[in-house]
Amino acid sequence: MYKPAGEWNTARILVDNGHVEHWLNGQKVVEYELWSDDWKALVEAGKWKDFPGYGSAKAGHIALQDHGSIVWFRNIKIREL
Repeated sequence: MYKPAGEWNTARILVDNGHVEHWLNGQKVVEYELWSDDWKALVEAGKWKDFPGYGSAKAGHIALQDHGSIVWFRNIKIREL
């Protein structure tokens, strides 16, 4: 559902009391509950298990990242629901 290089993707991340939905180009791609037992098990089984407190904050900074490739961001809007 992502667009080819050179075209813009539209992403939307909604977080409401720990319920998270990730949307890409109008399609929901993942949904989960932060801080649930399932969430904690996924963190413990993943690459972030050695980082104390990962995924436990309920407020803080927002970061944008890439994975070693060139990346561009535009029209970023953050609002409280």
